[in-house]
Amino acid sequence: MSEISPVIDSYLTALWLEKGLSENSLSAYRLDLCAFEAWLIKRGEDLMQADAAGVQGYLAYRYEAKASSRSVSRGLSCLRGFYQYQVREGKLQDNPVVTISSPKLGRPLPKTLTEAEVDRLLEAPRQGGSGNDSTAGSPVIEDPLAMRDRTMLELLYATGLRVSELTGLTVNQVNLRQGVVRVTGKGDKERLVPMGEEALHCLQSFIAGARLDLLAGRQSDALFPSKRGKAMTRQTFWYRIKHWAAVAGIDKPLSPHTLRHAFATHLINRGADLRVVQLLLGHSDLSTTQIYTHVAQSRMQELHSQHHPRG
Repeated sequence: MSEISPVIDSYLTALWLEKGLSENSLSAYRLDLCAFEAWLIKRGEDLMQADAAGVQGYLAYRYEAKASSRSVSRGLSCLRGFYQYQVREGKLQDNPVVTISSPKLGRPLPKTLTEAEVDRLLEAPRQGGSGNDSTAGSPVIEDPLAMRDRTMLELLYATGLRVSELTGLTVNQVNLRQGVVRVTGKGDKERLVPMGEEALHCLQSFIAGARLDLLAGRQSDALFPSKRGKAMTRQTFWYRIKHWAAVAGIDKPLSPHTLRHAFATHLINRGADLRVVQLLLGHSDLSTTQIYTHVAQSRMQELHSQHHPRG
């Protein structure tokens, strides 16, 4: 649909005011609601007059279109919240979704990378954008874009930030002296995350060199500017991650959260406390973080079978 209907727009505004959802989350709600409304319009029906049978018909349509159970469940949750809001506001008497159960979902382990694969990914910008430094005896990244990407990858793995949090960083959010980054996450919640020595060193070098080259005298608060001096979009950086993964010879299916998952998984595999990982990731609920314990258990089973005499 080219224009969003007033009833959907009003609901999204309420979500933004009441829950402080990010633009990415609001965009997902918008897409789900507009898709349902468009389906109803083709059938000559109205969003505010839909009944349980109509919602179930839409879910069947989604399944026929090969949508995943997770995608259908997310859409159903969106509709449930939308109609609950309409009932609360007195615009509807009943919520047509209240009797419809969500599809059962498995609990998939997050796709992640091994420590060796992460090392290869972090070194990829040296291979794709480096020159020779005879004094140091090791490749030096001469391309400012490659140096920027290397720094972003290092920081992403060192902190477990969301890609949107990383690309939205400003210079003022980084404290090089203390080695921490101040992040504004979901719901406008702030957290302090330590960077680690390698990421800190890389960031210091980037700010003193490649960042100035990219800005070319322009002023910008963006920590990681594009060639035009503006902050990168998360979509652009996602393309850059896939590019460097190809350079590193990593053919696993990746997601924008791959390094975030690797950060959490590798910490827990090395004995980190689950609540500490929760704080670092910015999860409001510990249950969200607990999925990584399954990753750790999987790793322990693998090590047990490999090394125990009766494994």
